[in-house]
Amino acid sequence: MSLIPTKAQNILDLYLPQKSTTRNLVFPELRGTNLDDQIEVRKREKTITRNFNRRLVRIAKYLGIVKKLTMNIARLSFGNVSGDKISVQLLQQLYRHCSITTTMMYLSNFINTQTDEALNNVVDFLN
Repeated sequence: MSLIPTKAQNILDLYLPQKSTTRNLVFPELRGTNLDDQIEVRKREKTITRNFNRRLVRIAKYLGIVKKLTMNIARLSFGNVSGDKISVQLLQQLYRHCSITTTMMYLSNFINTQTDEALNNVVDFLN
């Protein structure tokens, strides 16, 4: 069992009173869904994601954020922030990508630290 960060645990603790005892669900969004029916689960996940994205739009507007904000953008932002701090293999597990190539494609858009350092070294050398 892996450690749960304190901040994440505090959020999970808010949901504990709602925890389902039959399927051990923490978050209430999938309650009433037949978890053995993958088609039903996928449809429900799409609906849940759409509703979360609508809420994120309202939050962004409230906070004065003009950029588009969605669950997927949040996920990609995580990769942007953590890309050069977490191993590719671990990010692959966190993203739940089947192929490490997929993870590498996402990271190639974000990991610029080494490239920036290399370019700075060349530019500094020329001065």
